[in-house]
Amino acid sequence: MAERPHLAVVGAGPAGLAGALAAAARGVRVTLVDAAEQAGGQIHRRPAAALAARRPPAPRPRARTWDRLRDALDRHRAGGNVTHLTDHHVWCVERLPASGGFAVHCLRGPAQEEGVTVRADAVLLATGGYERVLPFPGWTLPGVVTAGGAQAMLKGQLVLPGRTVVVAGTGPLLLPVAAGLAEAGARVAALVESAGPRALLRMAPALAGHPGKLAEGAWYAARLLRYGVRPLTRHTVVEAHGADRIEAVTVAALDRNGRLAPGTTRRVPCDALAVGHGMLPHTDLAETLGCTLSGTDVRVDTEQRTDVPGVWAAGEATGIGGADLALVEGHIAGRSIAARLHGTTPDPRTWAAAARARTRLRAFSTALDTVYAPPVDWADRMTDDTTVCRCEEVTAGQVREAAGTLGAGDARTVKLLTRAGMGWCQGRMCGPAVAGLTGCPFTPGRRPFARPVPLGVLAEPPEPQPH
Repeated sequence: MAERPHLAVVGAGPAGLAGALAAAARGVRVTLVDAAEQAGGQIHRRPAAALAARRPPAPRPRARTWDRLRDALDRHRAGGNVTHLTDHHVWCVERLPASGGFAVHCLRGPAQEEGVTVRADAVLLATGGYERVLPFPGWTLPGVVTAGGAQAMLKGQLVLPGRTVVVAGTGPLLLPVAAGLAEAGARVAALVESAGPRALLRMAPALAGHPGKLAEGAWYAARLLRYGVRPLTRHTVVEAHGADRIEAVTVAALDRNGRLAPGTTRRVPCDALAVGHGMLPHTDLAETLGCTLSGTDVRVDTEQRTDVPGVWAAGEATGIGGADLALVEGHIAGRSIAARLHGTTPDPRTWAAAARARTRLRAFSTALDTVYAPPVDWADRMTDDTTVCRCEEVTAGQVREAAGTLGAGDARTVKLLTRAGMGWCQGRMCGPAVAGLTGCPFTPGRRPFARPVPLGVLAEPPEPQPH
């Protein structure tokens, strides 16, 4: 067993699971490293085991997919083919020139103070994505959370962000978030979507080729209608109001050019706002390894290989595309890795069906990106006193001054002049907003570590664990 090639998979969402299972089924020893307590990623997140929650009574989309993934993972774990390291937070992946392998450095446990290193012959980065946050006046009030954050609270901890919730922003995620909150007992006061029906109709040909996705969307829409939630399309949140926490939001309609329509504002009382404007890929580990990016995505070839030998990437890290695309990419990557580690050249014909599905799903996600684009004037609507970087308390006015009066021509110079992006999140949250305010293209910043690391872990690198 120790002589078998060893693959480290970072991330146990759909892409990571599919890649790990495909490689393990072909004789590769796999260590699956994930920060969560259970496999599945955000889409298959389940209540913490300590809550002893019962299975939801109504069948949900993708339940069968998760059952298949879970059962296969259990079989490979029992057979010694896969080691699943839960609650392990990867902060760096290091290439080892002497051996040609890799060291995956992790922090173990809730406190993230104990270091663990996993050595492997190859690495699959299935690091997923994170939500794009576009600031607006009042967005830092208690009770304002991201749409994905509200979903994680509900799925993982069975906690509502509030009793009366507004779900707002743009993107396919808003439907399941609103439906889940309504089913859990929250009153969804409004579902505010900046995209309009006409934009969806224009992509009807692309939608027609994906009946499963249409059925999934219809399922969520039916659940919302059951609870009396009707979407406000071509609308956006203008401001959140409150003293100690959010008490209401102002929403307004958008005209055909995507700008605020005069005289259409209305105030909606609520005690929570779940807002999201799409996703961005997690690329920190790929950048540390020197992988090339295409815009914000990790660049890969038809085998899901990056341009760094021994490193593959799949799922949202290579471009936001949803769980179905992540599964297909993970499967292709796992098969490619197994062949390469066994010293053979993979035959693309063995995953021809998966490659065709990848092409269709990628085209579909590209079409969705054009539909679910943020309102064009979102940056102009930020008042100068709106906080942009919460970590360093930098306002929109300070960013505008850096770009205008002080002549900053790129995001890095704005960072040096204002400290925007120098805080705990290292610009992950405020980066898109700073780029929008300054007119600079948003590009991920290369960082040596993917998360904060205790000095003790850096001073005394841990011995590799036998996995």
